[in-house]
Amino acid sequence: MSAQVAIPCLLMRGGTSKGPYFNRHHLPEDLDQLAKVLIAAVGSGHALNIDGIGGGAAVTTKVVMVSPSQDEWADVDYFFAQVNVVEQRVDFSPTCGNMLAGVGPAAISMGMVTAKPGVTEVKIRSVNTGALVEAIVQTPKLPVPSVEYSGTARIDGVPGTAAPILLKFMGVVGSKTGALFPTGNAKEQINEVDVTLIDVAVPMMIVRAQDLGLSGHETAAEIDAMTELTARMEAMRIEAGQRMGLGDVTEKVVPKMAIVASPANGGNIAARYFMPWSCHPSMAVTGGICIASCTLAPGTVAEGLESLNAENPGHVVIEHPMGQMDVIADYSVTEGVFELNSAGILRTARLLMRGEIMIPAAVWE
Repeated sequence: MSAQVAIPCLLMRGGTSKGPYFNRHHLPEDLDQLAKVLIAAVGSGHALNIDGIGGGAAVTTKVVMVSPSQDEWADVDYFFAQVNVVEQRVDFSPTCGNMLAGVGPAAISMGMVTAKPGVTEVKIRSVNTGALVEAIVQTPKLPVPSVEYSGTARIDGVPGTAAPILLKFMGVVGSKTGALFPTGNAKEQINEVDVTLIDVAVPMMIVRAQDLGLSGHETAAEIDAMTELTARMEAMRIEAGQRMGLGDVTEKVVPKMAIVASPANGGNIAARYFMPWSCHPSMAVTGGICIASCTLAPGTVAEGLESLNAENPGHVVIEHPMGQMDVIADYSVTEGVFELNSAGILRTARLLMRGEIMIPAAVWE
């Protein structure tokens, strides 16, 4: 028996997150065995992930697995895993829109999609949620088409600039629950606090910051230090999970949570997004789509807080701890009923390293 097992992978930044991208067929099929491999790869079980490639934060312990898709529409399947930083466990239930930004480039680099001169459209199916996303990747002919990572696109939460990657989300309403508002209500109360339980790209519980005694413009670190508040919100989230038909979510990362407030820096809404046990340093892509939908839908907790552009209300600028995120929504409201056709997000990605990750043979031969 060899001391370690080598597994090919790409280490990539996707949006404001980072982690390994694997060919799904290079990993165990059994999810329990797969979880053990990913825990070893990331180094879960230590605050600094000292025995793996994780970065000691939820945004740097994410894993992407790509494979050719059997779906008639999609080119590739995107299977996401959130590895816990300290506790040795893996959640396969959520997805990650930031890491999604690297799926198109990864699929091209792995030979699953052939690059075209100029731009390459990569059609992606999310295994976790069933969502369909088209990623438009820059692939200039140099001298043969290949992924271009350099460019002038800038996203808050990442230094410098890079090539733009447009993500067009379709069919994201009711991603886990089958309904925009799983309980049938645009607004209800949990523990005497108004909440909106909404499912667009990811199930979420959204609360007004003022109802929790916050301004909604606190930093992520300031919110994480409010342990009584986060414990209160977690109790509400567990109840939200039950109401949304997600069962016991005590050890699951969905539903996610967000607090919303009036904008202060020229955006349309301010938000703080939770992962769910800590405040996201910036904003998740799926969370941004859900928050934008909550902002546009009538009767939610965001109503009255938003400041939309009357000429282009579908362009929702969300203020987050590190800046802003733009969501472009194609939607309609007919007789008070909100319908979302698609939502677009501009992200960037970068290949950081390619090679093999080493897993102890005792974990998986």
